[in-house]
Amino acid sequence: MNITDVRLRTVKNENELKLKAYADITLDGSFVIHGLKVIDGQKGMFVAMPSRKMPNGEFKDIAHPITPDLRRILTEIVIKKYNESIEEIKHTEEINPVEG
Repeated sequence: MNITDVRLRTVKNENELKLKAYADITLDGSFVIHGLKVIDGQKGMFVAMPSRKMPNGEFKDIAHPITPDLRRILTEIVIKKYNESIEEIKHTEEINPVEG
């Protein structure tokens, strides 16, 4: 199974200090998982799986990798894409600075 596409929506809301982006991944060009989150946690960046809040207040993943290897690969790919997106944003801002 290959991750063939990653789409990110960066979060610019200053109230969300830890949440950096939402990600959608495509597997083998034929299956999409929406709602992954790129989070800057105490131990560094990580990817949280899409989840749903249960009646007891607990959050339960609705899609997640079964093996540690797939989780590692998925995390590496999504974080790499996030870092590339941030560099692209910084580069664009250097070329076209916002006046204000």
